[in-house]
Amino acid sequence: MGYRKLGRTSSQRKAMLRDLTSDLIINERIITTVTRAKEVSSLADKMVTLAKRGDLHARRQAAQFVRNELATVEENDEEIIVQTVLQKLFNDLGPRFNERKGGYTRVLKTGPRRGDGAPMAVLEFVDGPLASTEA
Repeated sequence: MGYRKLGRTSSQRKAMLRDLTSDLIINERIITTVTRAKEVSSLADKMVTLAKRGDLHARRQAAQFVRNELATVEENDEEIIVQTVLQKLFNDLGPRFNERKGGYTRVLKTGPRRGDGAPMAVLEFVDGPLASTEA
């Protein structure tokens, strides 16, 4: 089987994975269950690969998947700069991982969740290619 069903119908599962992927792009780190983190990691890697390509077709493919939400709002002098998830993906994350071949995310397991004991994990983007050369 190519993916996990996560105990949901296909439409609920797709919506949840789109939301988590968009949240990961916005915050660059999320805390979720291990199984969800592994699924979102695969999808986020595919989105970064599209961002590295950077052409119009890749941008449209990514726009079909990620949510149309605001990622950052900055104020410079008299201007207010608003950046969506898609713009952050293509303007920030794509160039940051330009030299890296793959493996843009990492899953760090943490303790169990307090309410039901589900295994939890932190899903985050690895730092750019400079961090991988220090080893």
